[in-house]
Amino acid sequence: MDIDDIDHLTIRLNALGVNKYPAKQHARAVAKILGGNCGVIYLLGQYALDIEDSDQPKTWRQRRYFYYCSGVDVANCCLTYNIATDILTLYIPPIVMERVIWNGPGLTIEEAYEQYDIDSVRYNNHVSTDLKYWQTSSPNATFYALHDDHRPLDKNFKPANLDIEKLLPAIDACRAVKDSYEIDIIRKANHISTLAHRAVLENIHKFKNEAQIQGMFEDICISKYAKQSYQVIAGSGENASTLHYIANNESLQGRQLVCLDAGAEFQCYASDVTRTFPISGNWPSKEAKEVYDIVKEMQETVINMLKPGVHYLDCHILCHKIAIDGLLRLGILHGATREQLYEKGTSKGFFPHGLGHHLGLEVHDVLGIPIMRYSPSVTCPVLNPAMSFAPCSEDSPKLQEGMVITVEPGIYFPRFALETFYLNSPIHSKYINKDVLERYWAVGGVRIEDDILITADGHENLTTAPKGEEAMKIIRSSKDSGSSLHLSTETISPPLTISSKPSELPPINEMDQRAEQIGAKIAEALKLLTEAKRKGLEKPEEAKKLLREAKRELVRQGREWQNFEEAVDAKLKERRMVSENHLLAMNNGFKTTS
Repeated sequence: MDIDDIDHLTIRLNALGVNKYPAKQHARAVAKILGGNCGVIYLLGQYALDIEDSDQPKTWRQRRYFYYCSGVDVANCCLTYNIATDILTLYIPPIVMERVIWNGPGLTIEEAYEQYDIDSVRYNNHVSTDLKYWQTSSPNATFYALHDDHRPLDKNFKPANLDIEKLLPAIDACRAVKDSYEIDIIRKANHISTLAHRAVLENIHKFKNEAQIQGMFEDICISKYAKQSYQVIAGSGENASTLHYIANNESLQGRQLVCLDAGAEFQCYASDVTRTFPISGNWPSKEAKEVYDIVKEMQETVINMLKPGVHYLDCHILCHKIAIDGLLRLGILHGATREQLYEKGTSKGFFPHGLGHHLGLEVHDVLGIPIMRYSPSVTCPVLNPAMSFAPCSEDSPKLQEGMVITVEPGIYFPRFALETFYLNSPIHSKYINKDVLERYWAVGGVRIEDDILITADGHENLTTAPKGEEAMKIIRSSKDSGSSLHLSTETISPPLTISSKPSELPPINEMDQRAEQIGAKIAEALKLLTEAKRKGLEKPEEAKKLLREAKRELVRQGREWQNFEEAVDAKLKERRMVSENHLLAMNNGFKTTS
């Protein structure tokens, strides 16, 4: 960006204290794992596509590896990171008249500079030319891509050293541990999920079918600028025994429990929350409460032991032992000790999945992280590898500070699976009491799931959605009052955007309006300072006045003000340096400094 562009700058102070997504920090971390002091990382964003044999678009979703190093949730983009020059370049689609008419102009170069943590912005028709310059000036440097078909389409671009093996695991290793920005966004996604789960509880007494549960949850998320991390699972009765039941098309009549597994996605980061509750607000049967209490014990026991250095497989094994003890007490399992049942793996019929998984840009985040694997000689009869994601696998690393994981134990009564495989098995059938089991089919299944951040000295539960007795009180209270929809009136700020024109800013709440006024004063002061600097004049009084007013308002809001005028000067200098570095890189064809 040239310093002239500052005349068109609008500054938006985000009331949440969230600034740009740390794309450059992420790119540098990936490069450090790759090793070496030269090379180019190339990441392809998701292109917009139409449905086959139709002019209607497919649902678009950004490629997460591209997003991790860009923070850009816009279609038809790509990026390069030159390791030697430390320049992160974003390539965006050029403005085409036909697209402007139908869809608006889309992202401009000016807006990209303001919104994203990147050094250079180019239209994507320059990708091949820029990469050829780099190849000419650095013929032996490595070109890193995720997959072979992610290379630029230009047949004349043939890097001597193409690496399609190292980039994905390097990014996985970085993504496994979240930074403070990512944690804040996951916390926000969880907060929106809490609002949506609470709305379902407040209105469940009015609902007639599972579809209404899904509709309520999605409605709240959309109204808070959030998407769905995955398809809503709203299984009632025996449907709760199907882990990923997404039909959501049956009546609630005569059903005991609902297992609602649903999480909001905010700014591409997921939450994953499951709550199981009685539709009436009271336990419909002693069997339902008994199963819920076992799962509650499983989850609470494991959460209390989470900290850096814990191997998650140990937590998974402990959950199975608690489940076995509980099922023995209920009489569903019999004829053997806990140790014998554990060795036979019979409890997998009732708890078939892993205890949890990483959470982040994907709801099942960084499934492999092979760069961090180790291979202890572990034999685990209660682990089903095909149904267990990292970190709940034999070759996953121990928990580290900054990881975000789910803890989601459950006990289920899947009629088809149990009757077909376990009750017909010579190994398992003798340990399952069919007569007792008959009383539990109607329970369906119970799962409780929270998202847990591993901290330096333990953990933090990021999920605040009501559960257990708290959830049941909400159901009873809403039912007794005969109230109408109790929708949250809380205002959620939209995803951070900085527009080149104030009129293009999205709706903002009162707190943001005050911040916007401060930003306008600072922007006007920057304009005056820049003009004075061009003419070799002293700082104009009007600019000083605007900065003083902004300072007073920030102090009233409790915001920190330290050496602000020096920070303004530093910002101007930074913009000039970025512009000069960009021009130098372009003129030298991405020439490396090695």
